[in-house]
Amino acid sequence: MRKGVKATVIGSVFAVMVGGAGYGAYNLVSALGGSSGVGGSGGPAPVKSGPPSASEVKDTTAKFFAAWEKGQAVTAASYTNNDAAADTVLESYSGAGHITGVKITPGSATGATVPFTVKATVSYDGKSKPLTYSSRLTVVRGKTTGRALVDWQPAVIHPELKTGDTFVTGESASPAIEAVDRNGTVLTKEKYPSLGPILDELRSKYGDKAGGSPGIELAIKHQAEGSADTTVLTLEKGKAGKVRTTLSASAQAAAEKAVTKYSESSVVALQPSTGQVLAIANHRDDGFNAAFLGQLAPGSTMKIISAATLIDTGLTTMNGPAPCPPSAVSESQTFHNLTGLKPDEGATLADSFARSCNTAFVKFADSVKVDSLTKEAQDRFGLGRDNWKTGIPSFDGSVPASGGPDTAANLIGQGQVQMSPLNMASVTATAKTGTFRQPVLVAQSLDDRQLATAQGLSASTSAQLRAMMYRTATSGTAAGIMAGLGPNIGAKTGSAEVDGQSKSNSWFTGYRGDVAAAAMTQDGGHGIDAAGPIVRAVLAASG
Repeated sequence: MRKGVKATVIGSVFAVMVGGAGYGAYNLVSALGGSSGVGGSGGPAPVKSGPPSASEVKDTTAKFFAAWEKGQAVTAASYTNNDAAADTVLESYSGAGHITGVKITPGSATGATVPFTVKATVSYDGKSKPLTYSSRLTVVRGKTTGRALVDWQPAVIHPELKTGDTFVTGESASPAIEAVDRNGTVLTKEKYPSLGPILDELRSKYGDKAGGSPGIELAIKHQAEGSADTTVLTLEKGKAGKVRTTLSASAQAAAEKAVTKYSESSVVALQPSTGQVLAIANHRDDGFNAAFLGQLAPGSTMKIISAATLIDTGLTTMNGPAPCPPSAVSESQTFHNLTGLKPDEGATLADSFARSCNTAFVKFADSVKVDSLTKEAQDRFGLGRDNWKTGIPSFDGSVPASGGPDTAANLIGQGQVQMSPLNMASVTATAKTGTFRQPVLVAQSLDDRQLATAQGLSASTSAQLRAMMYRTATSGTAAGIMAGLGPNIGAKTGSAEVDGQSKSNSWFTGYRGDVAAAAMTQDGGHGIDAAGPIVRAVLAASG
């Protein structure tokens, strides 16, 4: 945001975790240069098909670059398969972005993909600075016209651009900040790449409060309401104000390293005794802070809340019955366990929890009330009330009182339940201590914001959850991941099936001492396949 536009931080954000669209999503054809012609019979020339030829790739790329260099936004956009969206970005590039003197140098094409380097100058209010960066484009065949066109993605113009983003140069909306961790270590996006969007949000929210002064910069203005600008180039530095966070540089480094091993992964670590966030890391192509804002079914990690619900409503106890049949029916829908899980009709709740038996929990669907799980999540775990104020935008979880087969599905973390890694790390922290402490990234005293509260768990329920999570971590589904982390541990595995995905989403949450962590990997398989190793790495580094 530029100066004069007030940034807001909200506790719940509508963003979803899904990334950008692939080729074919737009397929809009510019009226400029449409294919036409007269054949020998007087009819239109046939529309070309198949991949663009090497000469077509070279010709289209050259024309696109030439128009872009000249600041001819409309013409450049006409060589893409989404001229309206391309025109908006290109207009902002040379207009509000004040980017001139553009020189584009293409590299060697790989098939229809062409890498290139951009060199330009950003000038504003008598101040100028060179801008250099690299990007790439792909030429595709227009389905309607058969023309060779640049497959439009905002990242073609700049690698940090997302859908709906535009450029703007001027006085920054918020003064620059120097973010530091709990021990005073400076946190930068160069050293901790995942923190880029988080630092932007902190600057937007707290730059004015930190004692800094604004500078002059080229920035990317994001479409989503409340999203902070992303600085691309600083023409004149302002005075940076210091913002102390709750993060731990060592935990953050471990989290950053862990998520890079699995694409579309996110992890959050926090301190159960205080609620302070120790690490936030994302490894995603779309740059989305899924760790805080993700909204996906958490799979069997939800059984922590479900087990607490069964205990608190008097339906069973840790050592009480929770049979694990091969299948269970609720509202005419049949539920099954993961392949290979042997049924156990004499199982206790602790048995079924440690083995992650779906049918054991589904069998209780007819006994719980439609809103039992919702009330447990809200009243005991502080979820789903849209009132968390962490310091940056976050999602507070959603456990709706949905009836029918969703009552059973919700109990096993499917159905209508949605969580983020932040939510599940908080759930684990509450289970361990019995007390809900709203997660925070910056001290409450920085802006006197009101933190969310909840009743928390009884000593008995918390003790039973700890015992069941300890068993899961030592002899249950999480034993292989948590081995060697010491005696004060607990965990829960999870996987959530998603329509259209070849594999389920991988979830894992656990604690070690006074550190709780939760991770999610989209299309990552079982909990122990991807999310588990991420959580282990963070817990091992935080002990």
